[in-house]
Amino acid sequence: MQRPYDVAVIGLGGMGAASLAHLARRGVRAVGIERYARTHELGASTGGSRIIRKAYFENPAYVPLLERAYALWHDLEIETQRTLIDLVGMLVVGGPEREGIVGTLRSARRHDLPLDVYDAGDVTRRFPGTTPRPNEIGLFERQAGIVFPEAAREAHLEVASSRGAELRFETRVESFERRDGVHAIALGDGTTLETTRIVLAPGMWTPALLAGLGLPLRVQRNVQIWFEPSIRQFDRGIFPAFFVDRAELPAPLYGFPAIAGSLKAALHAFGDLTAAEGLDRDVREGDVANVRNALDAWIPGAAAKYGRGKVCAYTLTPDGNFIVDHYPGDSSITLACGFSGHGYKFCPTIGEIVADLAMDGGTRFDIGFLRLARFAP
Repeated sequence: MQRPYDVAVIGLGGMGAASLAHLARRGVRAVGIERYARTHELGASTGGSRIIRKAYFENPAYVPLLERAYALWHDLEIETQRTLIDLVGMLVVGGPEREGIVGTLRSARRHDLPLDVYDAGDVTRRFPGTTPRPNEIGLFERQAGIVFPEAAREAHLEVASSRGAELRFETRVESFERRDGVHAIALGDGTTLETTRIVLAPGMWTPALLAGLGLPLRVQRNVQIWFEPSIRQFDRGIFPAFFVDRAELPAPLYGFPAIAGSLKAALHAFGDLTAAEGLDRDVREGDVANVRNALDAWIPGAAAKYGRGKVCAYTLTPDGNFIVDHYPGDSSITLACGFSGHGYKFCPTIGEIVADLAMDGGTRFDIGFLRLARFAP
């Protein structure tokens, strides 16, 4: 009989693939299990682009994790000879009282991060075509930009495979239980796989897979829209990534410069609550209108022609912070979930932390604010 794996990683999206790569680098006998095909478009590690930035308005505690992520993305680019990030810069715009502005300044000051601070006139002069409100300011972070999720996920899978990890796609996990110190994972084909440790990174499928744990997670439908601008001044190389935080918007607007003539934008954390299996993946007229209206008010002409849309999902925690911790009462299981729509940029760091927790029981990184204990009554 085959001896148990050292670690089984369940879910090979961005976080699972990164975790498997870090585990494989340590020489452990690891297997990655993914319910869909290798290049599937159903999870959160798709859409062509994600924002990467250091001046983190959500919480200054993330900045050290981001510093490490930048270094690890760079190393992964060298190792795999792939372009994974593009530092086109990022502009955050809003009134001085808006959380996007307040939080960005808070993180920048606490961690001594460089930011260019503009008034509304400066924003218009620096980025022609923008329409900031007279009371708004702009915060420009030069060392921010884009991470390419599909390429990044594939790079981590490539590293994992080259270092000896086994990859199993189109393999559904039905359940798992611990027997005599070994976890038996029941698979959809009727077979069972044994492993000493488990890493759980199933993305939006976490609530269903771990229903008995009662994690405080909600799945939210979000829609990304691509437009063809009527003018070229929003092209990559001229225009940065952006985040616009305005009270009149249903949610903050974020987006990217036009690449190959197509500009992507979306409303952050805006959409109906749903379940992974029941996610409505059809793009509706209202979805397009919501983003177009917000984009027109920020950079007129950017939403001149609708190109396409894509539905994705956020897996939300109550406080918007991730869950990275051991399974309650069982340190042989590590959880990485609830990334709340802003986790992709952290993939290599989370992968390293997960490998630490799985193999060493702890990590050198300060992740107290990501632990499950914060939800305790």
